[in-house]
Amino acid sequence: MARFARLVAAILCFPFVWALCLTFVDSFSLTASASAGLFSAEALALFAGLVAFMVVWVAVPNPVRLYVLGHELTHAVWGLAFGARVSNLKVGARGGSVQLTKSNVWITLAPYFFPFWTMVVVGIALAVRAVMHFTHPGAPLPAPWLWMFAVGFTWCFHACFTLRSLMQTQPDVQEYGRIFSWTLILACNIAGVLAWIVCTTGVSASALLGRLWSHSVGAYIAVWSAGKYICGLFHCA
Repeated sequence: MARFARLVAAILCFPFVWALCLTFVDSFSLTASASAGLFSAEALALFAGLVAFMVVWVAVPNPVRLYVLGHELTHAVWGLAFGARVSNLKVGARGGSVQLTKSNVWITLAPYFFPFWTMVVVGIALAVRAVMHFTHPGAPLPAPWLWMFAVGFTWCFHACFTLRSLMQTQPDVQEYGRIFSWTLILACNIAGVLAWIVCTTGVSASALLGRLWSHSVGAYIAVWSAGKYICGLFHCA
């Protein structure tokens, strides 16, 4: 029964996920008009980081152990956030595991939408900024383009391994059903990217939320209208 309820919930969320995708597309034009945007040094560094990891992905053996470590640490971090006790972390080239005293959908699926190594980079940047605040008040974060390159590199790492993992049989995904899990993973990944755009560009949260609301209303109206039309056809038949 719970699996069926999750399936229904996922289907009901399809229009919203589509609206998130449209909002993500809109973010490019919003970013370009808000500032130097797509052609700023930071944006170019972010894109360079994405491309750099793609080259690494194709040219050298994939760093599987590093991904597995981040995957299991993500389970652990989210488990701690929900009050679980963590123990017995194991990492290997063929997989890993971590023992938690409790689990839920967020803990189980977190590695597929939470870019662990990107958050490590962000955490280090925040720590450096805090130190700079005390030692040199008012000073900006040094070498912002380098941090953006690292964010792009690590986020592409997350995206590539996540896509490859989802193409394989994953117990985490099977536990909650593929359709529900994939819907949640996609929605959370896009939402995370939109949040990052708000934090790093001149695009306001209200602008993106306005686009998201507009696209969501339009998507659900379109689905409702299509449903009524189809029902009408069957009724006439």
